Amino acid sequence: MSTAPSTIPWRAPTAAGPLDAVVELPGSKSLTARALVVAAVAQAPTTLRGALSSRDTELMRAALTTLGARFEELPDDAGSGADAVLRVTPAPRPFPARADADGVAHIDCGLAGTVMRFIPPLAALADAPVVFDGDAAARRRPLAPLLDALAALGAEVSYLGDPGFLPVRVGPGGGGPLCPADPARPEAPHRVSVDASGSSQFLSALLLAGCLLPGGLAVTPTGPVPSLPHVAMTVEFLRERGITVDEPDADAPAGARTWTVHPGAPRGGTLVIEPDLSNAGPFLAAALVAGGRVGVRHWPAHTTQAGDAWRWLLPGLGGAVEQAREADGSLTLTAVGTGKLHGIDADLSAVGELTPTVAALAALASAQGHASRLRGIGHLRGHETDRLAALTTEINRIGGSASETADGLEIAALPAGARLHPARLRTYADHRMATFAAVVGLGVPGIEVDDIACTAKTLPDFPALWAKLLADREGR
Repeated sequence: MSTAPSTIPWRAPTAAGPLDAVVELPGSKSLTARALVVAAVAQAPTTLRGALSSRDTELMRAALTTLGARFEELPDDAGSGADAVLRVTPAPRPFPARADADGVAHIDCGLAGTVMRFIPPLAALADAPVVFDGDAAARRRPLAPLLDALAALGAEVSYLGDPGFLPVRVGPGGGGPLCPADPARPEAPHRVSVDASGSSQFLSALLLAGCLLPGGLAVTPTGPVPSLPHVAMTVEFLRERGITVDEPDADAPAGARTWTVHPGAPRGGTLVIEPDLSNAGPFLAAALVAGGRVGVRHWPAHTTQAGDAWRWLLPGLGGAVEQAREADGSLTLTAVGTGKLHGIDADLSAVGELTPTVAALAALASAQGHASRLRGIGHLRGHETDRLAALTTEINRIGGSASETADGLEIAALPAGARLHPARLRTYADHRMATFAAVVGLGVPGIEVDDIACTAKTLPDFPALWAKLLADREGR
């Protein structure tokens, strides 16, 4: 699935009036990634319903196929017309690394953090080394803490470029991860520390593979862990498939918290993937910018997704949030807005992926005289791009006043009478920077986006979904 940028910029549509729309969004990228990994190592086949089909998830499927899993798309007998029903046949163990013509197994990570972080621990349990590489931007995303942890467990880790980054070769080495940590006590878990301060994916990657190690795995982060809801998502996913996970006391200080995954193969069966609540953000935000109402169907009553935080973030930015139960028992979450925005002072450390949409609303609020401060998101410098630098640059490009802090962003209120102005905004090949620009474009006529195609990373057909949203207006 290609995301080659178009040479023709996308002109972001401006809201022509208050909205009255309800949208259905594809499955969660984060949940789909975990579901694919767990299904690929399960004890029996798994049927996935609602799994996202996007560039990131296609890369994940290809990676797991390289390690011996098989995927089959099935007809959707529920007739929902949603994402494909996927049948996953797990890989045998040790995972048979499928070599290419050069005699070596290769995995293309693209720009998918889930692939470049979740799959190397599985390669350490394969029957031969695997070479990982990806897009040019992926070679700038941090990977060293995870690879250091794998090396400490006895895996082979050989850098083929700059140390700590792609490309890298990972394999079983002398077989340390495949052997008991203590032959005299085969039930004892392997133990490892990891610096997960740059990404919670380092911790989640080890937890997902931990149940496959003899005796299991105890993982201790050496410091703070951002985006803890994603770790909770990983733990819940494993527990739902029959794997026991011991979590640390919530009050334990950073550096003294250990997650222990007990050994065992996850159950197969059927899994239903929730819609992507992080991707719901731009659509809900549209109601605040244009006025009116935008609902998202099938909102889960209970979820570990970071996007559930829109319930409290949107009211802080000047909107209201309503929830209604539909006739089929499902929930619809609706954002209501008037076009009048508020500034916000928010700690987004647990939900950093929501920052670009929050920043878009904050930039528009600055033109209405309101300042904002977004905190706890220093780790965004290691995402698909340096998101703090990118957001600062693009907000200032349209006449805003944004600056980086040590752990976030400050967006100053503009003087009375000052306005944001149109410009061609860069996405930096980052899907969330593209949707940031789309939200800004609702309130600033003339915004252009240099690479809207990069939204295919997690939200295929975004331009069509966005156009449909804006076509549904009050009074039509």
